[in-house]
Amino acid sequence: MSVARSLGELRQSSFTAQRLGSRRVKDELRENLMSRLREGGPIFPGIVGYDDTVVPQIVNAILSRHNFILLGLRGQAKSRILRALTALLDPEMPYISGCEIHDNPYAPICRRCRELVAKEGDAAPIAWLTPEHRYVEKLATPDVTIADLIGDIDPIKAARGGHELSSEFTVHYGLLPRANRGIFAINELPDLAGKIQVGLFNIMQEGDVQIKGYPIRLPLDVAIVFSANPEDYTARGKIITPLKDRIGSEIRTHYPATVEEGIAITAQEAWIERNGSQLRIPKYVNEVIERIAFAARDDKKIDKRSGVSQRLPISAIENVVSNAERRALTHQETLIVPRISDIYAALPAITGKLELEYEGEMKGADFVSRELIRTAVAKAFDTHLHGVNMNQIVQWFDLGGEIQLSDSAGAEDVLEGLSQIQGLMEKLVKLNVGPKDSAEMQVSAAEFVLEGLHAHKRIGRNEERVFTAGEKPSKKQERVYEPEEPGFGRKRGFN
Repeated sequence: MSVARSLGELRQSSFTAQRLGSRRVKDELRENLMSRLREGGPIFPGIVGYDDTVVPQIVNAILSRHNFILLGLRGQAKSRILRALTALLDPEMPYISGCEIHDNPYAPICRRCRELVAKEGDAAPIAWLTPEHRYVEKLATPDVTIADLIGDIDPIKAARGGHELSSEFTVHYGLLPRANRGIFAINELPDLAGKIQVGLFNIMQEGDVQIKGYPIRLPLDVAIVFSANPEDYTARGKIITPLKDRIGSEIRTHYPATVEEGIAITAQEAWIERNGSQLRIPKYVNEVIERIAFAARDDKKIDKRSGVSQRLPISAIENVVSNAERRALTHQETLIVPRISDIYAALPAITGKLELEYEGEMKGADFVSRELIRTAVAKAFDTHLHGVNMNQIVQWFDLGGEIQLSDSAGAEDVLEGLSQIQGLMEKLVKLNVGPKDSAEMQVSAAEFVLEGLHAHKRIGRNEERVFTAGEKPSKKQERVYEPEEPGFGRKRGFN
């Protein structure tokens, strides 16, 4: 960080008048982005799945010096991307100390700073901004006023200083002027009232704002970015057309395209490192959790306009690990290994993330969530155990075998019962689990096999988690009457 503390010292540093006088924020973002592109490597570290879709469009918008908007459903990293833009700002930026709008020392725009520089010259004090301090974010809500964004006349300042109300010294600056020489982000733009959206026209087109109708012109230097839900942005008409016309680029975000991308995002964001015990999450457990979100996004009982946030698998895996942790603490186990039953125990982390359609409301969030888990288990089972002959296991249940697998039962006790199922333990090799592995790993893998067979309706399971033989088709002929011509119809039997 530079040690310059006065305008005179700043003149002797690398921050020359030429560098600070004509280089605006969008130029700064553009130049730093160009340097990063030449160096190679990720533009936005931590943003997964957008390398070939969203990121190139953002790069083009910044290179074009556009104000832009990110359109996407909830949980698509819109806010995270906007905050990551600070990585493209200079590591330090000088401004006139005490200035509310962070005035450029070489070209101040507010009256206070102009008079200060004229009076003190090279002795004018200088302070420094970090990239984080140059980012201002506002969540748009219907109660936001023009004073919140632009500013207002403060009569108390006028009374205490003896100023006219039209004086610049009476202005209380809003968030937008305070973002001068930085980035201003508005989240959920459609929720901003139409008359407030009008207040953004001048700053986006002419680069200045006026406060309370007084002739106070502030030629601000700011990059403006937005986020919005596409449903609100396009269908409901909540964005006034002139404002849409002033937004340079409209960029669509999306959910992970593959399960692998979803798992990577969840692993990055979820809090799963627990103190005190070793944790090992089987790959199939991660996959089942991620496939729940994928299945929900395709389910007709769930509102697609609302979307299914990536926060669903993040919250779910945290709850799954917690349930496994609770079991390990209860039975003094040193290794925490989640099971499929822990996913069912994590229903509270799933149901609240789903916006249901009418059909889903009729069945209930709990029922829909259980269906999603079962679908996810079936797909993960097909991925990991495709082509494996499970007839011996199914036959064991058909001959009257049954077993109860509680999510709170200790691994050693459960393993003893699972070992009685003919052919089960041998199939675990396909999941890279063998007899030399811990009891916790063997139990988790064996339960996954049984849950997969249940998901494919080859064996049965009740609410008490007792696995039994699957339901067999009835041999009784069911007779129905199907009319062919007016009058009586013909008999038809179904097995």
